[in-house]
Amino acid sequence: MTTPFLPFALPDIGDEEIAAVTEALRSGWVTTGPKTKQFEQAFSEYLGGGVESITVNSATAGLHLALEALGVGPGDEVIAPSLTFTATVEVARYLGADAVMVDVDPVTLNVDPAKIRAAITPRTKVLMPVHYGGLACRMDEILAIAKEHDLKVVEDAAHALPTTWKGTPVGQLASDITVFSFYANKTMTTGEGGMAVTRDPELARRMRVMRLHGMSRDAFDRFVSKTPAWYYEIVAPGFKYNLTDIASAMGIEQLRKLPRFLERRQKLAARYYEGLAGLPLVLPADAPAGDVHAWHLYVIRLAEGARPGRDAVIEALSQRGIGTSVHYVPLHRQPYWRDRYALTPEMFPVADAAYRSMISIPLFTKMSDADQERVIDALREVLG
Repeated sequence: MTTPFLPFALPDIGDEEIAAVTEALRSGWVTTGPKTKQFEQAFSEYLGGGVESITVNSATAGLHLALEALGVGPGDEVIAPSLTFTATVEVARYLGADAVMVDVDPVTLNVDPAKIRAAITPRTKVLMPVHYGGLACRMDEILAIAKEHDLKVVEDAAHALPTTWKGTPVGQLASDITVFSFYANKTMTTGEGGMAVTRDPELARRMRVMRLHGMSRDAFDRFVSKTPAWYYEIVAPGFKYNLTDIASAMGIEQLRKLPRFLERRQKLAARYYEGLAGLPLVLPADAPAGDVHAWHLYVIRLAEGARPGRDAVIEALSQRGIGTSVHYVPLHRQPYWRDRYALTPEMFPVADAAYRSMISIPLFTKMSDADQERVIDALREVLG
């Protein structure tokens, strides 16, 4: 009997999501409408209230809207880690600004605040910490640097739902805007989608306007308003970044399940710590005591001198029917960023060494204990 392939990640979608999507389809309102407003309200409440949540059709869209709302433009610089997905910094280029990449902490693989401080210039406008894998950055230090230099902070929280820093949920910290992702492999999903969160009503207003062509009123507001439904004003050349009610219906149900999803991810992470102990691996950093790691990713690194090498381990796992990934090929190795800013691996020794040794192994809520044992046994066989 052939062993079924175990993918790196799968969404956890049940009958509740299917029923909610069916209801949205039958309602006749399939684009941005009442379900989207409900999702935004529920998300704000989940974070504890006191914030505005703006749905978007991707976290990339949310990051773009965030920088635009903060006035980022040509001549400005945005600082972010090299060890991230290109979306974090490509949004700066959309606006004509420059991205400045810095190295990461060797333990957490989150951006190193000291490297942020060293990279600040008179052109710096925004700091963009990335909560890598679901572990919060050292936000006290980053926010203090931003305050000292009068800079804005946009958190790339694509991995970080639900994550906390010193007991406070990511999304409730003192940054200007936080952006979450609901992509298919994230801790909850809407298929494609994301959420931008802010305490500032003016930033929220600007992001809502720019999310839909720069219209003064969105479609739902127009159709429920007492003024004529056809009338709107274009106040800026905006984008097409709205989330559909179909996706929001799924998001509402996924959000309800998030506590269960987190509990399962925590159990899987704990079993990996136990099952992989003693192998020539550097296991991922956990959250400090009292804080929450979202465990979007479980990234192992081969210890120095471990054999076989990273690529051979990935191939050996694939031959055993186990999917993996690498998060990430750092930006300083990507042709566009490398060539535009003359970046070299020597400029990012921590991120580069991590990249050359890292493997993201399967961790998703639909995994069974037996699935996880397959991964542990395979790694023990290959590396033991």
